[in-house]
Amino acid sequence: MVSAPGYFETTGCAYQVKQKFNYGDGDSSYVAAGGTEGIRQLVDDFYDVMGSIPEAADILAMHPQDLELSRDKLTCFLCGWLGGPRLYHDRYGDISIPAAHLHLKIGPVERDAWLLCMKQAIEKQDYHPHFKRYLYEQLCIPAFRVTNQ
Repeated sequence: MVSAPGYFETTGCAYQVKQKFNYGDGDSSYVAAGGTEGIRQLVDDFYDVMGSIPEAADILAMHPQDLELSRDKLTCFLCGWLGGPRLYHDRYGDISIPAAHLHLKIGPVERDAWLLCMKQAIEKQDYHPHFKRYLYEQLCIPAFRVTNQ
């Protein structure tokens, strides 16, 4: 069991949610997130949260002061990761999430701060409650994979 804030808060598991709503199949997650524009809104809210809560000060400092490129990269990555167009690959080339973060010191505190920002951003979206849960649980996987401290 992982210790990320909110991970498996309620009974059940992501597998059961996936089976009922087919999230993760084809472009179903991309569509549930509102396509590129919905994902862009999620990312904008994510970075807005990051800039507004003290728990995220250290991870915000890992980013350039101008977040425009960071916002675009995360939006493009999430589009493809959720089964939509592979915008990140088209604009920036291939990516390995763990390798892309090796230059950063990411321990449990930084990981959990990132997940807190994402959880709050997800809660701001007009997603189905089951998709909110599914998305958060799926995002915990790469968040744990980039932890390197």
